[in-house]
Amino acid sequence: MDVDENSPLFAIAIAAELSGMHPQTLRQYDRLGFVSPRRTAGQSRRYTMRDVVQLREIARLSAEGLNLEGIRRILELEDQVSELAARVRELEAALADELLNRPGRRVFAAGAEGDVVSLRAGERAKKANQVVVWRPFGPRG
Repeated sequence: MDVDENSPLFAIAIAAELSGMHPQTLRQYDRLGFVSPRRTAGQSRRYTMRDVVQLREIARLSAEGLNLEGIRRILELEDQVSELAARVRELEAALADELLNRPGRRVFAAGAEGDVVSLRAGERAKKANQVVVWRPFGPRG
């Protein structure tokens, strides 16, 4: 049996004890959508470790004086941040895979003015044929 933070393990009495809340408070938070415990065949709630952590966070925010609507908004924003972070990791992995699968596709060189010039694979940078004379103390007479 695989057990992780998303495994529905805890009955409401245990989840209430682990979160430091009354079981009725957990029922209220379920109705409000702060946590969504899974249901057994007999319709009793089963909380995950992730639910317990979420309940502890709600208790902490409430103790700091936030009302339920403020807590709801914070939880929504934290979920968005988690989703966006996962998307960034996904895009970074896709980019890394693409770069590994297409070696030599991106070549850069320094331009005449010191700018960065992008070249196609196999293309050579154009060389300047100018001669620059440097006289640190000006012309000699």
